[in-house]
Amino acid sequence: MQLSELKQAGRQPTLPMSIPLADAAGPSDLQVLSLLRVLPGQRYVGAAVWRGTPVLAKLLVGSSAARHFQRELDGVRLLAAQGLTTPTLLADGLVDDQGGWLLFEYLDHSQSLGDAWQQVEQAPALSDGQQTVIAQALGAVAQMHAVGLWQDDLHLDNLLRQDDRLYLIDGAGIKAETPGKPLSRQRVLENLGVFFAQLPKRLEPFLEELLVHYLLSNAEHALPLEALQKQIDKVRTWRQKDYLEKAGRECSLFSVERTLSGVQAIRRSEVQALQPVLQQADALIDQGHLYKTGGAASVARIEVAGRPLVLKRYNIKSAAHWLKRFWRPSRAWHSWIEGNRLLFLEIATPRPLAVREQRVLGLRSRAYLITEYIEGPDLSESFAPHVHSGEAPQQQVDALVQVMQQLIGARISHGDFKGHNLFWVNDHWSLIDLDAMRQHATQLSFAKAYARDRARLLRNWPSDSALYQRLDALLPRLTA
Repeated sequence: MQLSELKQAGRQPTLPMSIPLADAAGPSDLQVLSLLRVLPGQRYVGAAVWRGTPVLAKLLVGSSAARHFQRELDGVRLLAAQGLTTPTLLADGLVDDQGGWLLFEYLDHSQSLGDAWQQVEQAPALSDGQQTVIAQALGAVAQMHAVGLWQDDLHLDNLLRQDDRLYLIDGAGIKAETPGKPLSRQRVLENLGVFFAQLPKRLEPFLEELLVHYLLSNAEHALPLEALQKQIDKVRTWRQKDYLEKAGRECSLFSVERTLSGVQAIRRSEVQALQPVLQQADALIDQGHLYKTGGAASVARIEVAGRPLVLKRYNIKSAAHWLKRFWRPSRAWHSWIEGNRLLFLEIATPRPLAVREQRVLGLRSRAYLITEYIEGPDLSESFAPHVHSGEAPQQQVDALVQVMQQLIGARISHGDFKGHNLFWVNDHWSLIDLDAMRQHATQLSFAKAYARDRARLLRNWPSDSALYQRLDALLPRLTA
């Protein structure tokens, strides 16, 4: 395959593939064995062999190939010039109308800090394993900052660990202020804001403790926590917006198709399993275990290759109902976005897996949503034995207070807090039925909606019951 042909190769080109390249030593074929990252028609990164040597190959094609090639090359040279540890660039080249390539030494048995983090992420906050990963990352970031460089796409996957050595990768994101001189305080705060915004929000109370790992390698500036928190909040807001936009477009995380007959979005890792489900959704609902049927929605538990899932169909009840719904996003799409919002914010909810809106000449009709199935008692069932005594388990009460505090922190109202919409799963309350969920732009708007949510939650029990009185005293309050 010629390098230029990669533009039409799509997301999954046939492997292995042989691509003729040339350097000062003459032409030779690059044997690409596997792909690690693909941006269709633009960038292909994978393990390869070049002149008998294992390499990491970055192949850049398309109309922006020359610009992306130069950015990568400039970044790699900046890292090397400042003596920072980065994989050796073995060969590179750029050919007009074809594309560019950069071949790096292959770091065998290496692991990204992103993968290392996944292994410890679910541990209690600030566990030893978490501290180790964060300390290594912040030490590397501090070294960059000390010599005037920063990574504008800073995340844990751009740091590779081989044995006890840490490598900085992805030269395309490397920027310089004044190479060789410490980065300015404002740029440090901005870049650290990008780093910390990608860590779980539950680690924020330990921000000062974590920052010590950075200061041990670079204490050039005093870093006020208030200023750093402001940068973290700014980046979190941007990252949430970007993530939710990705949930509605074709990207590495989601497979999205838009036609006049419908819009469909599936988590990319679930496409093979769930594409057939969406194609026969009505039959599967009829065959499944029905929780609700008729009216505005039909809900069933189905099985896909032995895996239980929840399939929800949003019905069109009448012509009048259709006239109210066809011109705006369906409740399925709204639930898809809000479910992904909750996941991003680390607020428990069944993982949304796929959504489809049927359309007729572009106008919305029926819609379907597939989520993970969760098993556990709902709030009403859990608290039913304790209505008169008020002695609901402290763990469940604390968890209810916590989820309300999470919603307050994110300015999210649920819209229908009946007891059947919270399930006790893995020691926390998981929210379902997100049709009316909303994230508010202003505190005034949110305070009113939260007051309605809180009141609806308490209405699950008689106002004169001991349980009502206990929860009313404990659940956080807001005023407009």
